Amino acid sequence: MKKYLGIVLMALIITSCNGQSKSERKVGGPCQDCEAVLDYKLLELEPKTTVTLPKFEDNEPKVKITGTVYQKDGKTPAENVILYVYHTDRNGIYQPSENPIGWEKTHGQYRGWLKTEKDGKFTFYTFRPAPYPKVQEPEHIHIYVKEPNTIPYYIDSYFFESDTKLTTEKKQSQKNRGGSGIVKLEMKNGIWTANRNLILGKNIPNYE
Repeated sequence: MKKYLGIVLMALIITSCNGQSKSERKVGGPCQDCEAVLDYKLLELEPKTTVTLPKFEDNEPKVKITGTVYQKDGKTPAENVILYVYHTDRNGIYQPSENPIGWEKTHGQYRGWLKTEKDGKFTFYTFRPAPYPKVQEPEHIHIYVKEPNTIPYYIDSYFFESDTKLTTEKKQSQKNRGGSGIVKLEMKNGIWTANRNLILGKNIPNYE
């Protein structure tokens, strides 16, 4: 009996550590680091509709990204959706802070969380990341999604239309998960600004 209870307890601990419950929909396919979305709980953060990522004031060029999260119909704004974004520093490195917590050790310190309200809108401020050193990979910002009652999953990263490393081949290789991630930056009110709307479930495996 004690052995059985120990097994049950261990299963509950594993489920808790992964931040997932059996009632959550399993969508999106494999994604080992998508649980990083849940780090905001470790940090005791309350995600808002607008966030400024670390070192925004210290880096150039500054970037403002806006958007609206829609339900699968592409028309109805989606409420209570957590978005997690992260990217490299200006040297192309996922540089953690001196005392990293959770997935910051891998994703670096330039990350943030947002949570949509009834209008589905979100905004984040950051700086344009650099590409990986010695690798022909375009500049990009990762973005993961956590819907209510659904496990976290990733969607297409943000890519910049003006990036010379964003080749035709790279564009064609995108899956358009959540919609196209390729954005056009325009100077507005002194900051490079882009908009990308997200559609929940679009091109996401096992999504109903």
